[in-house]
Amino acid sequence: MKEIEETFRTWDGVKLFYRAWLPSKPARKALLLFHRGHEHSARWRETIEALDLEDFAVFAWDARGHGRSPGERGSAERLSAIVEDGQAFVWYVSWKHRLLLQNMIVLAHSVGAVSVTAWVLDQTPPIRGLILATPAFRVKLYVPFAVPLLRLKQKLFGPGYVKSYVKSKVLTHDDEQASRYDADEFIFRQIAVNILLDLDDTSTRLLADAPAIRVPTLLLAAGSDWVVKLSAQQQFFRGLSSPVKQMQVYPGLFHALFHEKDRQLVINRVRDFILERFPEPSEDIAIDSAGQQTANGAVRSPGSGRPDDELTEGSAVPSVLPTEAGTPNRSEFSLLDADKSGHTKDEYDRLSAPGGLRFAPVRLALKTVGRLSKGIQLGWRTGFDSGTTLDYVYENKAQGITRLGGWIDRAYLNSIGWRGIRQRRIHLERLLGSVIETEHQEGERIHILDIAAGAGRYVIETMRSLPEIPASALLWDYKQENVDAATRLAKDSGLSTVTAVRGDAFDRAALAAVKPRPNIAIVSGLYELFPANEPVLNSLCGLAEALQPGGWLIYTNQPWHPQLEFIARVLTNREGKPWIMRRRTQAEIDELVKAAGFVKLSMDIDQWGIFTVSVART
Repeated sequence: MKEIEETFRTWDGVKLFYRAWLPSKPARKALLLFHRGHEHSARWRETIEALDLEDFAVFAWDARGHGRSPGERGSAERLSAIVEDGQAFVWYVSWKHRLLLQNMIVLAHSVGAVSVTAWVLDQTPPIRGLILATPAFRVKLYVPFAVPLLRLKQKLFGPGYVKSYVKSKVLTHDDEQASRYDADEFIFRQIAVNILLDLDDTSTRLLADAPAIRVPTLLLAAGSDWVVKLSAQQQFFRGLSSPVKQMQVYPGLFHALFHEKDRQLVINRVRDFILERFPEPSEDIAIDSAGQQTANGAVRSPGSGRPDDELTEGSAVPSVLPTEAGTPNRSEFSLLDADKSGHTKDEYDRLSAPGGLRFAPVRLALKTVGRLSKGIQLGWRTGFDSGTTLDYVYENKAQGITRLGGWIDRAYLNSIGWRGIRQRRIHLERLLGSVIETEHQEGERIHILDIAAGAGRYVIETMRSLPEIPASALLWDYKQENVDAATRLAKDSGLSTVTAVRGDAFDRAALAAVKPRPNIAIVSGLYELFPANEPVLNSLCGLAEALQPGGWLIYTNQPWHPQLEFIARVLTNREGKPWIMRRRTQAEIDELVKAAGFVKLSMDIDQWGIFTVSVART
């Protein structure tokens, strides 16, 4: 196999380094490798040779801040930035080498396994299989209360680093491999505190939401691991919903499985799993010059960066991946009925049942002293999920009765859920702006339909930011007070082409009859409030019928929330009832969107994994 060295440009323009091992003939199957913390891509060479996958193209990157990629060693703005880097890497490899995601196996080690698992959970890529080697779902920090102490240190003193205690002798029993590790100039010991804390938070989410993962998975664990906890790996494995899932624990082996004395046992297991995933020759589907599957007919999504003819080594990647048209993630069951059975339905039933006495003091406090906060007072009056509350959260200006009320309101507005909501708005405005610009470039006049607009703030603000593009908008909402608020905001903004009316977002016939026909439809923050899938699918079908041919859909989802039980036990919704939400996994909402006749193109997600904003097209 020929080894080559290249770079690709990731989401923020930084060029990251990667290696590729390519067979003599063009490959249709691929193995992507993600190294563990402190290491780099060259450490995979011996493993690749031992795997002997002669008809596979193999790719391995140097993560940001590692190996020959730029950045402070062991550092990044946040762990989710590394997850986004990983997605950009997959996208670039897919485009550059004309590879389908359905023909890719991903192998990730330790910290790399956590970031890759987060990508699989959030983006639901239709990869052929996932191999996680000693995933760092829980790092062994031998100092008591290490995580809370590190959080305090970061809050008091800002960004910093900690040195890893891990030495080569606790990574492998192989003295030669240990010596190579110690002599490697590209291996370092430090890790940024924020990355270590993000690793812990992300792992908490992955352990809790493992049932949402359905990709065929092999988990490899070391029986004598000094670095990470086996119990967390076992918990994750038990939760997986993958139709094919396997776990192998190697008694006596240390953390660096691929550099251990008995590593051939591990490599053989990996090879067997990979070959099991390809029982027949891989699909031979042509990819056109833009890196898109010609049978798919999908168009490039907005915000893809450079024109196709400028896509060269080290350049930005397309936003549309070449995937087999109409093929969902491999699964034994449909998620269209996930509202009737499954882990999110079980969670919803548990939250709907009586209980939660431990939240009674918090509820009492918010009912009394909490009313000094304008935001909390508004929530009790209109519902914490209402459009009025949402508009207040968007404004993000703490107000209250007395200084204490203002302080409570600031704490309320800074809660993790509301921070996620504001990040969702940023993603909405960015994607909406990109779609508007794309349609304008295609010579189309812009007409927007938002079926759960609230005050319509993000639509109006986006239109104001693009005054040179003629556009109109129809804003629907079921509450007259939201219609009135949107009308006032449009008038104050000087947008005479924006109309707000009352409308039922679940009335398929009414949606299909909207005139003029929109070419952009938005549904934000609505479907998350309703547990049943039938009305959601009905609404999506109505939007598909309403849109012009080739029309765009921008939709949101809430696959995760760390305060779900608190919300259910303490807060009330727009109807004055307990605000109980059934989470939809991203795979579930995407399957509903696909069933309505849309093709998903791209997605943004906040750093906490709470809210997603996706773009699809008819």
